[in-house]
Amino acid sequence: MTGTPKEVSLPRRLGRILLALLLAVVLLLGLLGWVGALTLTMVPGEEAVTPTHLFEDAPFGAPGPHAAGVRTVEIDAAEPTETTMWYPASTEGIRASSTTYAYVVDLLGPMALASFDGEALRDAPFDRSDQPYPLVVLSPGFAIGATSYAWLAEHLASYGFVVVAARHDEQLDPSGLWRATIERPQDVRTVVSWVGEQTGIGGELEGVVDPGASAVIGHSYGGYTALAAGGGRLDTSRLEPTCAAAAAADDPITFLCDALQPHLDDMARLAGLDSIPAGLWPDQSVAGVDAVVSMAGDALMFDRTGLTELDVPVMAIGGTGDSDSPYEWGTGLAYEHAAAPRKAAVGLLDAEHFIFTGPCEQVRLFLKVFGGGFCSDGGWDRGRAHVLIGQFVTAFLLAELQQDATAAAALAPERVDQSDLRYEAEGHAR
Repeated sequence: MTGTPKEVSLPRRLGRILLALLLAVVLLLGLLGWVGALTLTMVPGEEAVTPTHLFEDAPFGAPGPHAAGVRTVEIDAAEPTETTMWYPASTEGIRASSTTYAYVVDLLGPMALASFDGEALRDAPFDRSDQPYPLVVLSPGFAIGATSYAWLAEHLASYGFVVVAARHDEQLDPSGLWRATIERPQDVRTVVSWVGEQTGIGGELEGVVDPGASAVIGHSYGGYTALAAGGGRLDTSRLEPTCAAAAAADDPITFLCDALQPHLDDMARLAGLDSIPAGLWPDQSVAGVDAVVSMAGDALMFDRTGLTELDVPVMAIGGTGDSDSPYEWGTGLAYEHAAAPRKAAVGLLDAEHFIFTGPCEQVRLFLKVFGGGFCSDGGWDRGRAHVLIGQFVTAFLLAELQQDATAAAALAPERVDQSDLRYEAEGHAR
């Protein structure tokens, strides 16, 4: 199952990073007042359209039975780290209010590219009527803030999941990708460990979270993170020939090759190894993870052999027109070679890389002028795409973490309308 990436002379991902770095320099130096205004001004963006008629064919794309709450939590690691948690919330005694989220990219510091309104109740109490709830760890894309995915986190919370974002210390600089490759699974492990501690007597999550049911989901390099947390193992012995072939074909994935290949020794040292392994790297999986979802995730670094170590249920979702993380190097590769007992691949036909990020109801003016793909996507309306993404991710997690037979049946290929999709699944014919 593969897709054909669009031909580009320079990977669009690199182009976006260079654009972002240029804008960061403009911000830092404060060059020319009109340039600063162009960079900082927010203007109306796209109108978020949620076509409710899709709910007839995508029932899990509609909001779930719970109200969603959101709060900031402090995870005790080597250094205290603040992150965001979404959860089923009680509305008793709570005044209804909307939450505004920022679509954030970390340049020289966090910068909101856009904003959108959510429904979660800030600091509302937990809804304890159906506890304990499964845990979902959310791994954002490289240097992208967790609130950029708040639309999906709120949706999952409405279906009875506690979603905790992993905090990755990154800036939008490709020279840091090699470090992220090693540190990101460790960040997920930190979140899972913290949640485990907090479910104990007297903990913040006592009785709220089921420590025996957890999943990792992520977008872009967060998709890589989810695959690694579920058992996928690096196979750098295949990196050189694969990257050579990609370079010869002018494939956009050479961006990732250029970021990783010069730093394999650095990666080994950061992982605590004496040298680069000749075959598969040591297991980076996170204990207790029962399922993973990779959205436009990078899978090149695992290659076929490393993905056969991925033996928990997996869903891979991607746009077949993705020119940042080409479908054949992410979604297709993960689905074809994962050794999972149940797996599914969802291809949004001709969709691009950032279809998974939040609605862009208010956007920075420079995005209107320069574009860059952060807030636009060819023939896809974000609201429409989000209904479908919410449908598949929710049904998959309900099936795997809650053993929901109705959700599992919704994943059977014969039940999926493939008008705008490319869909395959194994083990979901319940």
